[in-house]
Amino acid sequence: MSAVSLPQHCPGPRELDDLELLVNGGLAPRTGFDATGPVTLVLPDEVAVAARQAGGVELVDPEGLPLARVANDGTVESLAAHEVGAFRRLHLSPATTRQRYDGALTVPVAAPLTDQDLALVDRTRAGRPVLLLALTGTGTPQGVTPVGLVRATLAAADLLGDAHVVAVPLPSHGDPEIDHVLGQQVVATYAPGEVLAVTGEGDLPDPVEAIVASDQPAPDEQGLVVFFTGLSGSGKSTLARALHDLLLEDGRRTVTSLDGDVVRRNLSAGLTFSKADRETNIRRIGWVAAEIARHRGVAICSPIAPFDETRRQVRSYVEDAGGAFFLVHVATPLEECERRDKKGLYAKARRGEIPEFTGISSPYEEPHDAAVRVDTTGRSIEDALGDVLAALGDAGLVVLQP
Repeated sequence: MSAVSLPQHCPGPRELDDLELLVNGGLAPRTGFDATGPVTLVLPDEVAVAARQAGGVELVDPEGLPLARVANDGTVESLAAHEVGAFRRLHLSPATTRQRYDGALTVPVAAPLTDQDLALVDRTRAGRPVLLLALTGTGTPQGVTPVGLVRATLAAADLLGDAHVVAVPLPSHGDPEIDHVLGQQVVATYAPGEVLAVTGEGDLPDPVEAIVASDQPAPDEQGLVVFFTGLSGSGKSTLARALHDLLLEDGRRTVTSLDGDVVRRNLSAGLTFSKADRETNIRRIGWVAAEIARHRGVAICSPIAPFDETRRQVRSYVEDAGGAFFLVHVATPLEECERRDKKGLYAKARRGEIPEFTGISSPYEEPHDAAVRVDTTGRSIEDALGDVLAALGDAGLVVLQP
């Protein structure tokens, strides 16, 4: 396949996991993506059209490094190996794994190993070394993150003695039966000897439990994005600032405010108020907020964010980063928002001086997935914020000191 003028595409996490297994032989005898499930590659419409015309597509990692070329029939040609990521040194190919750990008892690990699991491995090993296959692919680890699973598996290996860990990026495809069959196939390609299934039942050993506790913080300690959405003048920015100040006063969490206007002057300078640029602004806010949540901080955002699709994208950014996404719909009616308008924006929009103004000449799609809905009409900020704090408390995400 020619590499000339192939369109580029960065796949999602599940597709990147599948790509790694296709390239390293973990999905053998598959050598490419399937036309119809489960190991598929879904391209955006414009990329798919360009790929059909060019004969294929070039897949890149999130940093833009070309990883592989994929022909229109799904065949994969490797260009480079994945080079970044935690525990990358443990991502061995099946051939290398079988050669390096020949004769080892192989144990697939999709959840932290328990005392009962380790006892079973010890009884079965009969003097053999043990190979622990940490199944780290998107959606596969149970009860921990992929990195947390590797850390917990390394701790279990130390407890066993003469045990080794290999990370296998086996993703979930959303169908338990298909995932089971694929999992068996992938494990069989890696295993240099007998395969032993464990149950995950029983208590965790102390070193493993400590890792799991660190990897899975309590709800009020995990990263959090509180995302206020509503019309201009609804009171969302005022509520967001009040929440920000309360968390600062409480002092137990690091908190960052990502207000719409402030972000536009800094993060999104140069963007217009066209629909495309406004949505780019929201996605930028979401990406920064997700990174704050990744490091277990609290980000408070208050853009208008009128479109459901973009809000859902932000939610996915945050949840993929291991944070909690808490959507607040500040549902103050349009009439009240216009009455409060100190900048005269609504009047200008009604005169046609501001195009694509949310609520007047551009729609606001009310969210159906908000954690709480607040109407600030005739209410004090303290009273309206009480609704938000009560919902955050019910979810266990924010518990303020008395």
